[in-house]
Amino acid sequence: MSRWLVTGCSTGLGREIAVAALDAGHQVVVTARRVADIEDLAGRDGAIAVPLDVTDRAQIDAAVAAAYDAFGGIDVLVNNAGYGYLSAVEEGDDAEVRRLFDTNYFGVVDTLKAVLPGMRAQGSGHVVNISSMTGLVANPPNAYYSSTKFALEALTEALAKEVGPLGIKVTAIEPGAFRTDWAKRSMHEASAPIEAYAADVGARKELIRAFADHLPGDPRKVGEAVVMVAALDDPPLRLLLGRDVLQAARAKLAEMSASIDEWEQVTVGTDL
Repeated sequence: MSRWLVTGCSTGLGREIAVAALDAGHQVVVTARRVADIEDLAGRDGAIAVPLDVTDRAQIDAAVAAAYDAFGGIDVLVNNAGYGYLSAVEEGDDAEVRRLFDTNYFGVVDTLKAVLPGMRAQGSGHVVNISSMTGLVANPPNAYYSSTKFALEALTEALAKEVGPLGIKVTAIEPGAFRTDWAKRSMHEASAPIEAYAADVGARKELIRAFADHLPGDPRKVGEAVVMVAALDDPPLRLLLGRDVLQAARAKLAEMSASIDEWEQVTVGTDL
């Protein structure tokens, strides 16, 4: 049995991860900005519900303290809280983009800073960062959302090298298109679309909205995969989930490899 703290459990992947962890017999601090959204989970054996807005450092500290009060520590941290934002780069609302980074990236950073001291002290732990296919491959209209996830990928990769020698494991989960509220209730959009982008970026926005209820991924299986990974002695740094992300990642790697080979002479010709 492990002690978990999961952020963003009101709906979607966070809820499924919390449910899967509880089903596996773990103790879980279930969090959401509104505790009313997770009251059903709070009634389960091994669960406590705590309010948590990851842009509020005081609430982060309080959630970590609640985990220590209830369970004596944290073995698995799942950084899941986040939301999407559809916009061409030029359309992006400055304040909205900064809020997006505050939640999707800096919320993770602040939560890590609150949890890592305890993991270092006990010489063990597992950080699971919920990234995205868009953290590997960037396409319109997800430029800003992808930027938060690309940043999270870099953070995860460097963090794994920093804390690995201290006994702490780190994994990025990269789901493709899963049937959650990401493209519906929790989605934000640029407030002033630019007509010049309507045929491309605008059309892609409409496509995302239209297919929100018909995406191939099963969120329940993400929860099960996270519980499986957290139990491994040697977990992967990255775990892709979904046929779509597998295809997209392989296509990008092939494209990058071909481009590197094509321009190799220019690349090596810049050395002294």
